[in-house]
Amino acid sequence: MDPFAACVVSILLLSILGLPIGHAMIASSILYLMLAGLDMGTAAEQLLNGMFSSYILLAVPLFILAAELMNAGSLTLRLLGFCNAIVGRFPGGLALVNVAQSIIFAGMSGSAIADAAGTGKMMQRMMTEGGKYPPAFAGALTAASAVIGPIIPPSIPMVIYALVSDASIGYLFLAGVVPGLLMGAAQAGIILTAAKRRRFPVEAPVPLREIPRITLIALPALLMPVVLLGGIYGGVTTPTEAAAVAAFYALAASALLYRSVSLKTLYDSLLSSGRTTASIGMLIAGALVFNYVVTVENIPTTLSRFLSGFDLSPVQFLLMVNAILLVLGCLLEGTTILLVIVPVFIPTAQALGIDLVHFGVVCVVNIMIGLITPPYGLLLFVMTNIAGQPLRAIVAEVLPFLAVMLAALLLITLVPELVLWLPDLFGYRS
Repeated sequence: MDPFAACVVSILLLSILGLPIGHAMIASSILYLMLAGLDMGTAAEQLLNGMFSSYILLAVPLFILAAELMNAGSLTLRLLGFCNAIVGRFPGGLALVNVAQSIIFAGMSGSAIADAAGTGKMMQRMMTEGGKYPPAFAGALTAASAVIGPIIPPSIPMVIYALVSDASIGYLFLAGVVPGLLMGAAQAGIILTAAKRRRFPVEAPVPLREIPRITLIALPALLMPVVLLGGIYGGVTTPTEAAAVAAFYALAASALLYRSVSLKTLYDSLLSSGRTTASIGMLIAGALVFNYVVTVENIPTTLSRFLSGFDLSPVQFLLMVNAILLVLGCLLEGTTILLVIVPVFIPTAQALGIDLVHFGVVCVVNIMIGLITPPYGLLLFVMTNIAGQPLRAIVAEVLPFLAVMLAALLLITLVPELVLWLPDLFGYRS
């Protein structure tokens, strides 16, 4: 068998047998090196060089730690109180709170699945308490709103895309703002429409005189994006340094302002962050080794030449990438797609004159939407367990949200200015 074919088959078989995909890629890449007669020590060299020479990767564990400390320090609860005061008074108020907290909290964990399992679990309980909302609708909405988080900055998927594309993290963060808000607005539209038709409850309005007090209580959580983005775009910190500032800020706010973090809580947060980081780290390590195999086989150049034979326009290429990534997004973990699949498309995107920041946002949005695409979207299975509802019930409720999110994806694909307007405003030359 051809060494590369053996490598791919080995990854598939090991994954089916239950081996984590990162381990499967490392083992299969070593098999390739052995069959191809190359030095097997190259695997360790690629892994170590990729992991230890990339300063940008330090942002990943720091963003994860910041999210853990915000949850442990009750910043998230105060944020939910603020969202309820602002939008809870409208029809379908708690459902709107679900979307609003995803936008404001903006996926500090960088993982839609982590957001759904964390704040999403809290929202599921709040929405179904007293029979306010059908459990399946609450689960579907939580899955759909969790997708927004990793699109709006700060975003670990954007950090990983920057690693493989050499695009600017700062401009990628900016480019994710408008698409994220667009998807949030689309979801809010579905909620308001459903609220009238299905007579969802309206929360007791918070008196206007109470809003300043609630805002003050939630201010530390609301200031997190300001601290992060202000440091990056003010030229004070790099994105990695901003991630460290975010983790320190979350700890200081939780321990000094709210006094809600004990030594045990801090230890548990560090432990949980370490486990999540190790999981993502193994994926990155496996992808770095497998990417060396892909490079040796000259796959990106071969694919670029193959696609050029079809004489695709930039729009046709982007639509094709959308279709491929939407399918893969409901089958594979997003980090794997960003590290293994997306780099193969980058040379062709550059050859067609597609802006890499725009391309990165389109890729990330595709992968996030794939998480709620039936029948195998991972978030659907997560919310099936959390909501205690059959998969078919969750899928039936998620379809309207999926439809408007696909429409938003099509819009940002066809109108790059929506994505690049904010980066251009801050000096980017798209």
